[in-house]
Amino acid sequence: MDQMPNKLEGQVDQVVFRNEENGYSVLRLRVEEREEPVTVVGCLPGVSPGEGLSLTGAWSHHPAYGAQFKAKTVERKLPTGAAGILEYLSSGAVKGIGAITARRLVEEFGEQTLRVLEDEPEKLTRIKGMTPKRAQTLSQAFRAQMGMGRLMEFLRRYELPADLALPLYRLYGEEALEEIKANPYQLTRPELEVPFLRADALAVSLGVDATDPQRLEAALLFELRHNAGNGHTFLTADKLLRATAQLLSLESPESLTGALEDLGRSRQVARETVRGLDCVYLWELHEAECYVAQRLEEMARMEMAAPKSLGRVLETIQARQGITYAPQQVQAVELAAKSQVMLLTGGPGTGKTTSLRGVLALFEHLGLETALAAPTGRAAKRLGELCGQEAYTIHRLLETHFDDKTGRLIFTHDQSEPLKEDAVIVDETSMVDVSLMAALLAGLRGDARLVLVGDPNQLPSVGPGALLADLLKSGVLPSVSLETVFRQAAQSAIVRSAHEIHHGILPPLKNRGEGDFFFLSRLKSDQAVETVVDLVGHRLPQRMGIPSAQVQVLSPTRKGPMGTVELNRRLQEALNPPAEDKPQRPFGAQVFRLGDRVMQVKNNYDAMWLDRAKNESGLGVFNGDIGRIVDVSADGGGLTVDFDGRQVFYPGDALNELELAYAVTVHKAQGSEYPAVVFACLDAPPVLLTRSVLYTAVTRARSLFITVGDRRVFARMVENDRPQRRYSALAARLNGEA
Repeated sequence: MDQMPNKLEGQVDQVVFRNEENGYSVLRLRVEEREEPVTVVGCLPGVSPGEGLSLTGAWSHHPAYGAQFKAKTVERKLPTGAAGILEYLSSGAVKGIGAITARRLVEEFGEQTLRVLEDEPEKLTRIKGMTPKRAQTLSQAFRAQMGMGRLMEFLRRYELPADLALPLYRLYGEEALEEIKANPYQLTRPELEVPFLRADALAVSLGVDATDPQRLEAALLFELRHNAGNGHTFLTADKLLRATAQLLSLESPESLTGALEDLGRSRQVARETVRGLDCVYLWELHEAECYVAQRLEEMARMEMAAPKSLGRVLETIQARQGITYAPQQVQAVELAAKSQVMLLTGGPGTGKTTSLRGVLALFEHLGLETALAAPTGRAAKRLGELCGQEAYTIHRLLETHFDDKTGRLIFTHDQSEPLKEDAVIVDETSMVDVSLMAALLAGLRGDARLVLVGDPNQLPSVGPGALLADLLKSGVLPSVSLETVFRQAAQSAIVRSAHEIHHGILPPLKNRGEGDFFFLSRLKSDQAVETVVDLVGHRLPQRMGIPSAQVQVLSPTRKGPMGTVELNRRLQEALNPPAEDKPQRPFGAQVFRLGDRVMQVKNNYDAMWLDRAKNESGLGVFNGDIGRIVDVSADGGGLTVDFDGRQVFYPGDALNELELAYAVTVHKAQGSEYPAVVFACLDAPPVLLTRSVLYTAVTRARSLFITVGDRRVFARMVENDRPQRRYSALAARLNGEA
């Protein structure tokens, strides 16, 4: 296979399959030097029989269908002769033109048919029965087809991914090519995901000047978006200008001030002084932060009428649950009775779940319809199991979808169509970013109650803001912090160790742990990896009766010999090796195989899922969701992944949304709980070796936590309590300082 050419030229014989949503296609291509057509797969939107193609790419071998050519770049060549044009138009390539109309057109115009269609549609009325209106409709459809072809040719010429063609066409229609030529920096829009430097190189090649305002503005927006991805809701103006000047190799940051002012005038950024800082926000993040502060401050001032017999109600709830609440748990339920919004925080073993059940029982007694929600699917599933009723992801609760035109999320439930529920309880609030909280608050009725539950010592959200930390820091919201570790929970070394780590105390690290907390010293990476693989594949299943599927390997980092990339390769090799009855799909450096555990690594609000057991369907699969590959398409193009009963199909060009998940980073494990965790603890970048990362890793384990690695690295993580600063002004706004 390696000896076969990486270029192909030929004519499309047949379109075997096409996904109209993303352009992924399977074609049969007639190639001059071959007797039989060859199979071509890739992103080929709009390509039709009769077209000539010049392709570059790579060959692969499908176990059932043999040799396939995966197209990377595509040059389309329309037929020129009358026979080829007839075949092309008869294939249905142009909407509205079938075989009969195609023959009449070619009989009338011959080799000039396509030119007439595009440039002189008025001549089409020579065809019997062709009205001027229909002539314009057919011409418009053909111009749309040509627009897609020219756009693909432009992408090929500048070595940009072919799969940009369809989203660009959705955004800009027939003007897509002209729009990109006029402003190449539009490629950096979040939904297109072209890196700034790649778009900048294109702009330079198209003659954009180094000081062109659109270049300066695009770079400023890129820096703000990039830092929002690192958790910041704003940057100070001086930091923003310096970072952007460095990105563009400009000598003076001041040369960007005019572009920054223009962005403010066009409402793409907002600038405000907060606590003496000159803050610059992306416009939508400024709106979100201001709205969250305003709405929560209003809710915090609202007192709800508690039932007069609250004491007796609490006694009844405790009797039904067969438990006597501790004083702080009583305080939590009483606070929920009289507050429109409240915070309930606590670490492992402090009775957070019991308190939450008490609040839910109180709301039921008050006749309130209550929704349970969490940021991720796994966190929602766990919350539902703990509380005995269905829980939703926040996105699913709000019924989220993605608007291709604006590049933004759209929530069905907002201020104009709020949720019907009287109360919402949100768990794992530390994972909620400021934008999602703004959406949730907008989706609540004005009189609805909100209970926010979380552990403030866990890692902050992946998205912008430090929501839970800011809410606690402000002191504005009514809150209860559960601090006492209950005796039964204290018998767990996992719980004790988590609290010791939180207080900066190194827990005992012994090869023989106290039932659920172990440390296995391995100083060399090859030995450590072997131990991790042996634990998951053999020792835990055979000696402790814990199936491999219930063991999650965590690492602080993706890279290095103990990073998730290498661990996943080794664990896949051991747990799900290749076999004749296991179809697989190579993608980049990974191989996805039937039965593999995989994780969704970006939010996809348009992905359709189907739950056959419940006869339900819906949209949306989210960053951090873990599932298992249950089908590999016969043509090798796509996969089907089962996420706790919800099955999602991934076409070939959507596989960049998946990663193997035998091992995941601690950040990706937020909100999840696993029966057993194996923690890979060797050297990594200092920014990842922190107390909060270690604390979060330990608190992911329900019954067993095993560390494999270096005691010195573990101790360094316990000592390193220097959290990364996040630029956020939510606490200041809640306190009236902005």
